[in-house]
Amino acid sequence: MTDGGRNWFRKRQVSDDLTVLDEPHVHEIFRSNIWHLRGRDADLVVDTGMGLGILSAALDLTPGKPVVVVATHAHVDHVGSLHEFAERAGPRIEAEVFATMEDKVTYADAFRALKYPVSAKPSDGWNAKKYRLTPAPLARLLDDGDVVETGDRVFRVLHLPGHSPGSIGLLDERDGLFFSGDAIYDDELYDELPDSDRDAYRTTMARIAGLPVSIVHGGHGESFDAARMREIARRYIEESKP
Repeated sequence: MTDGGRNWFRKRQVSDDLTVLDEPHVHEIFRSNIWHLRGRDADLVVDTGMGLGILSAALDLTPGKPVVVVATHAHVDHVGSLHEFAERAGPRIEAEVFATMEDKVTYADAFRALKYPVSAKPSDGWNAKKYRLTPAPLARLLDDGDVVETGDRVFRVLHLPGHSPGSIGLLDERDGLFFSGDAIYDDELYDELPDSDRDAYRTTMARIAGLPVSIVHGGHGESFDAARMREIARRYIEESKP
C-alpha cells in the first residue's frame, strides 16, 4: 500500500535540470514517463501519468515559480494528473477530449478492464472499477510551429500524428533535446488503436528521421540518441507499409 502522494512515484535525476518520474505499481502498458524540466523562469512538465497519486506533491517545485504542463496527447496514461495544474497546454486537435476525458477517447476503460491494473493500491479503499479521469480543459491550445518557453529554453511544438490524431512533441532546436511523447520511443509502438492512423504515422516517422535531435525523451522506456531514433523511425516506415 502506498500513500497516494510522493511515495507513489519513482523518480530519477537525468541531468542537473531534468527529472523523470513514473508510477512503478501501474501495469506496464499504462506506465508512462513524466518529465520535469527546471527552467530559469518557469518549469516545464511533460505529461502527467495516470493520476493515481498526487503528482504536484511529488514534483520538486519552487513556490511561486510558474509551472507549464504540456500533455503530448489525450490518452489516459498521459493526462491523469493534468487537472492539478492551472497552466496546462496540449494539442488543439484533441482539445475536446481534455475538456471531457471520456473513456472512449482516453482509453480509461481499458485500464479498468485489466485483471491486475496495479500491483499495489495508491490508497486505502482504492478500486480500479471506480477509476475515472478528471476533466482538464486546456488553458493553451498548441499547434505545429508554436513555442513553449522556460526562459532559458525555447521548445518548438511539432504535430506528430499517427499514434493519436493530435500527438505532439517538443524540440529545443538549439541543443536537440526532444520530448517525443508517444510519437516515438524505444519500445513497442501502438498504431492499432481506434484513433491511430498508420499512414499519418509513416509521414510522422519520415519527419522525425530528419529532425536535428541530440537526445530523445519519450513517453515510455529509456531515452536514446539520434541514431537510434532514426533507426526506429526507418524500421517503422518499412515494416508498416501496406
